[in-house]
Amino acid sequence: MSTSPDNNIAVVTLDSAQKFQSRVDHEAIVASLKKGIWVYFILLIFEGSLRKWVLPQLATPLLVVRDPVAIWLLFTAWRNGYMPSSNYLNMIGFIGIFAFFTAILVGHHSLVVAVYGTRILLFHFPLIFLIGKIFDKDDVVKIGKIVLWMAIPMFFLILIQFYSPQSAFVNKGIGADSQGGGFSGALGYFRPPGTFSFTTGNTQFFSFVAVFIIYFWLSIGENINRILLISATAALISAIPISLSRGLLIQVVLTGLFALASVSGTPKILGRMLATIIGLAIILALLSNLQFFNNAINVLSARFDTAKESEGTINNTIINRMGASVLEPFVNSDLPFFGFGIGMGTNAGAKLLTGRSDGFLISEGEWGRMIGEMGAIFGIAAIVARMMLSMKILLQAYKRLRFTNILPWLMVSVSFQAVAQGQWAQPTALGFGVIMAGLTIAAMKVPAPRQVQ
Repeated sequence: MSTSPDNNIAVVTLDSAQKFQSRVDHEAIVASLKKGIWVYFILLIFEGSLRKWVLPQLATPLLVVRDPVAIWLLFTAWRNGYMPSSNYLNMIGFIGIFAFFTAILVGHHSLVVAVYGTRILLFHFPLIFLIGKIFDKDDVVKIGKIVLWMAIPMFFLILIQFYSPQSAFVNKGIGADSQGGGFSGALGYFRPPGTFSFTTGNTQFFSFVAVFIIYFWLSIGENINRILLISATAALISAIPISLSRGLLIQVVLTGLFALASVSGTPKILGRMLATIIGLAIILALLSNLQFFNNAINVLSARFDTAKESEGTINNTIINRMGASVLEPFVNSDLPFFGFGIGMGTNAGAKLLTGRSDGFLISEGEWGRMIGEMGAIFGIAAIVARMMLSMKILLQAYKRLRFTNILPWLMVSVSFQAVAQGQWAQPTALGFGVIMAGLTIAAMKVPAPRQVQ
């Protein structure tokens, strides 16, 4: 029995139509997920603005304004078969579900606090892998360019906050608090929060900016507006003393060291490295002639002296905080086997349980919080999972240097600590940890040239 040519043509046409429709559906789903990730990122930057200036009466519910976006992203990815699989994801998911039930049954017994704590592991942590799967290097570069545009007005905002009294509108705290949102700095000046709820958000934002500024200075094939790059660089250098943040200075130096280390894997950027160093020196020299910059330098120096007297040197501070964050739950209390309950170590959890949020019920450090909330076994398991993920991202980013892709290597200079020990109890720190880690993974994926079907 023979098949007519017309039937063969019909079968081939139908098959081609199905493939075309499948590709269209795939592109539509990916485009939708990408838009959701962008919304998550934009809300991260302006979440504090909503809580301080735009909708201060909704400051408390806006604390979790990104959660619906995270849930929608995960549901959409799962429904369409785009949910990534990972042993780290499975491990953290199991720990989160187990900790949720133990918190209700034998911990603090508060359903709301347990949900608030569990959302960190079940709603936000998976986004690291989803961003890494849906985005690629081109998407990361697009975010980098937007970040450079954001850096300039953000600098002017923190400059105004720095020289304005805490009673000024730009310095209003959460819920339009007239006491101000700045943290004590030195010589009567306060650490400005920018558009964020707390000053740590400003530190993390400009740490993020530093990665892309160094990348665009060193990259060869990227099309970047040089005036924008120079302006953003000046904004970053000026923001370091204005922020009064030792953490920002340390992070920018660390990213610079990562850039220097990348020369061993990509020697062709050595010339651009030298040009970048000269360019940064010129910008720094020009800024040193400005009064606001010199005054901020003096205040930052005073802040270092004050912090040194109370906390010791930077090295001692880092070591003490890391050690204390693990030991604190064991030293200061009789730690239950399943912990005190997930969510109890967050400021929001403390507010719900005690009516106050000006102290830490368990530990200020992230590792201590996880151990105190979930107990020694599951808390340490969660720490190990985050550390192993950080190490894997670090090693994979280093391997990309062989292919002259320095972006993930520079990204890991901020994402490693954000995943391994970032204080995810604070929503802004959680958001930056998710974004930084997800973009680091995505930056490893260089998109292939589009093929015409």
